[in-house]
Amino acid sequence: GKPDPQMLNELMLEFGVEPERTLMIGDTTHDLQMALNAGCASVGVSYGAHQPDAFQALNPRFVGHSVRELHDWLRFNA
Repeated sequence: GKPDPQMLNELMLEFGVEPERTLMIGDTTHDLQMALNAGCASVGVSYGAHQPDAFQALNPRFVGHSVRELHDWLRFNA
């Protein structure tokens, strides 16, 4: 289970994608920690399970506070 990176590593292997080209989007600290453990970048969303204040210690590239914010960030940065 999260934050063990096995699930993300298996997905990257299945899709033939390197960690440097993978972005994990998550709504919990467990999701963002899994990304770190797998060597991937992450983006947090504050409209999920955990409070976004806890995300900063896990170095997400962005924290979105709405689907629109996430969409706009992905459009210009991903």
